[in-house]
Amino acid sequence: MSGRILHVIRGAGVVVGRVSVYVLIWAGLALLIAAAGIRAFWGKISVGQMLLNIVSVETDGGGGAIVWIGILGIGVVPLLITVGIALWQEFRRRRRRRNGDDMHPARSQWMLRTVSTVLVAAVVVGGTTAFATTVGMGDYLRAAKYTYDLGDYYMEPTVTSDEHKRNLVLIYLESGEATLADDQLFEKDAFAPLTAVTRASDGWQSVDDLEQYKGGGWTMAGLTSTQCGVPLKGIGSAAGSGALNGLGGDVETYLGGATCLGDVLDEHGYDNVFLGGANASFAAKDTFLSSHGYSEVKDLSDWRAAGEPEKNFRSDWGLSDGRLMAHAKDEIDELHAEAERTGQPFNLSLLTLDTHEPVHIFDYCNVDTQNEVTSVFSCSMTQVAGFVDHMQERGYLDDTAVVIMGDHLKHMSAGDAFHEQLDDNDNRTIFNRIWVPGEDKNSRLRPRVDQLNMYATILEAAGLTLKDREAGLGVSAFASKVPAGSAQALEPDSYTELLDAHSPQFYAEAWAGEDAPQ
Repeated sequence: MSGRILHVIRGAGVVVGRVSVYVLIWAGLALLIAAAGIRAFWGKISVGQMLLNIVSVETDGGGGAIVWIGILGIGVVPLLITVGIALWQEFRRRRRRRNGDDMHPARSQWMLRTVSTVLVAAVVVGGTTAFATTVGMGDYLRAAKYTYDLGDYYMEPTVTSDEHKRNLVLIYLESGEATLADDQLFEKDAFAPLTAVTRASDGWQSVDDLEQYKGGGWTMAGLTSTQCGVPLKGIGSAAGSGALNGLGGDVETYLGGATCLGDVLDEHGYDNVFLGGANASFAAKDTFLSSHGYSEVKDLSDWRAAGEPEKNFRSDWGLSDGRLMAHAKDEIDELHAEAERTGQPFNLSLLTLDTHEPVHIFDYCNVDTQNEVTSVFSCSMTQVAGFVDHMQERGYLDDTAVVIMGDHLKHMSAGDAFHEQLDDNDNRTIFNRIWVPGEDKNSRLRPRVDQLNMYATILEAAGLTLKDREAGLGVSAFASKVPAGSAQALEPDSYTELLDAHSPQFYAEAWAGEDAPQ
């Protein structure tokens, strides 16, 4: 009896061992393919970006084919390969049993097992290493040791006066990197159409060398940093808070414990409206906006319902910038008329998408460069410039502030353009233009600030007076100096550690919808 039990235990152990090996093979392949896919579509990313963005792509207007590529590449292909290996091994075992165990000498069997073990280990270690490197797992683990906490520096924006509040137009340019304006590096200045209608001589200002915040680099990070004044971190930092029901966007509120731009403007009587060409559900953008004072969010579904013909859409993301700006002209006409009637201001926020790679050539874009991406950037800026012209012609710039800026630097994934010009470029900055009615043309904004400072800057552009000119971790670029206790007064290395730090208590409360720590 004991011999039979031992035989069963030994057989079960063999089965468990083989299953474990196949699971390791599957996991290694899945991680390896995932790493290759991320590098191809997004380049090197962060753990936060992976959890809050990639896992929430939409098949319609939020990544398109990337969803199916991910399902097939990460979910199906590794499984099929693993099953294939398992079936092949089973076939070999059965053939050996039929032909007798002595078909191969012991030395050959030992070599075969050694080679198989090395190959399995290579797949597992290679896949794990490639994936960890691609998503910055090392940086994420190191940041867990940092003692800084955002809650020690976060400043709730306090409006001391709204006597001079004015209308606001906020335009985010997809991948709007200022470096693309350098016609010495590129075939032409891609921003020329927009800079022509936002000249400093006419009163437009800009932050020289506006920097992407450390840890940013995707659209939702750009929106939350410039509208909430904090780095975007999520599931990892808020672990255990109960704030998130699932990965990537299945949330009831989005950073509900932080006071963001829309919250402040809503409190002071603004009508907040957002227009975007893509699916607003992508990365829970609609949840973020509705959680923070935006009463209306118009996206891909609205443009389809409005009868836009299919030629005006790109299958992976959504409505063209040309048509988005046409709708924006109608929207601002209505909002401005209503503001004049009621005396209550508005905030119209826009987000472009033509310049998201792989670019799509719409019929209004004449490709006159060898690299079509340069032409598409120029064509997109032409559409935005047309909207600025519309505001100028209608007289809206007399009582409306305008802030135009990129949402992040241009992505540099494996398939993207401009690696030669940008990979080793040490001065990559974000394009921006700011219009404030009646502002002194000779005034100069504080240079080399990052996106976190734009929150306070936008509030001041809208005519609101802020206590100590602070909001979130930032200080308005209109302020020439920063308060001594501000995060902006930290030494560069300390500031970087602050932004990298997990700050679990701060984010747990921010995601749970409680008041953010002060």
